[in-house]
Amino acid sequence: MLSSDLLPSLLYKINENQLALEAAIMELTNWVDQRGSTEIAQNVRGALVAIDRNEEFIKMALAVLMTPE
Repeated sequence: MLSSDLLPSLLYKINENQLALEAAIMELTNWVDQRGSTEIAQNVRGALVAIDRNEEFIKMALAVLMTPE
């Protein structure tokens, strides 16, 4: 397998890791929020918006990269 063939798979796995980290951070954020640190929870949720905002583009780009030529 050529190294250029590995790139789409690598990016896919990195994206999976990113989404898993987002989910874990959101769980912790909810926990923090339930304990009264609403401002901190809101700040974290605001920072996570970038992941949500970029998710669709990343999925589309990965689909294109993983399509056989």
